[in-house]
Amino acid sequence: MPFVAGNRRGIAAMTLGMTLFVINDALIKFVSQSLPTGQIIFLRGLLAVGIALAFAAATGVLHRARAAMAPAVAVRAAIDAVATFLYLVALFNMPIGNITAINLASPLILTALAVVVLGERVGWRRWSAVMVGFLGVLLVVQPRTDGFTAFSILALVATGLHAARDMVTRRIDPAVPSLIVTLSTAATVTVCALAVSLVEGWRPVDGLHAGLLVAASLFLTGGYFLAIDAMRHGEMSVVAPFRYSGLLAALAAGYVVWGEIPNALASAGIVLLIGSGLYILQRERVRRAEAQSG
Repeated sequence: MPFVAGNRRGIAAMTLGMTLFVINDALIKFVSQSLPTGQIIFLRGLLAVGIALAFAAATGVLHRARAAMAPAVAVRAAIDAVATFLYLVALFNMPIGNITAINLASPLILTALAVVVLGERVGWRRWSAVMVGFLGVLLVVQPRTDGFTAFSILALVATGLHAARDMVTRRIDPAVPSLIVTLSTAATVTVCALAVSLVEGWRPVDGLHAGLLVAASLFLTGGYFLAIDAMRHGEMSVVAPFRYSGLLAALAAGYVVWGEIPNALASAGIVLLIGSGLYILQRERVRRAEAQSG
């Protein structure tokens, strides 16, 4: 059971990866106030490609770059590119609490797909933990009904595409390095962004925005790699709920940077989020102990 054995690695990678994605989102949302969407994604993507290439060369896997054209890798990159644009358009045009609630429904979708497509056995305990975690998300973000607009549909479609992308990730040959998959994704998103930016037009980039885009590209590349690695080394139904950890990272950043303190409902949601994650970890310890004793 290679995926069961990789659950610890998958959980750790997903938790850190989601933290990096949250920081990237915050930086990009700030830059979006001054620059067009296509230009932002292209510049960030160009930097991310450079970073991925440098790491691939440093780790000795750059000679496997042709694997980026493998069908599963290419399909994954194409799905991610479409999902990225839909998600960012929604992010720039709706309350962040609403889009967070929609986006973090993906563990529910992934758990269902793990059962139907991958044949994973998901008992009532794990389903309950995922549901409790999502309830915690709703309590924390407290989405407003007036914030659900046509852009909410884009966010929902992007969430579904993210789930499909993660399913395709499981179909990629294990021999293909995760850095090559990361490079393929970053390059595809960048090419698509260039086409969009030519239609939207460009604006001058000052030093502040350039610095923020460099930082965002670093966090994005790290998030790409860790999310890919998580999906390739753990059971999907176990690893997926740890996408919720990104919300905890966002709350921590809000407190440290802006002094934002969660209200009573949000505090209850935090307890549920942490509790569901700890419960899943505990169940993994029990499963490993049972497997070793058997």
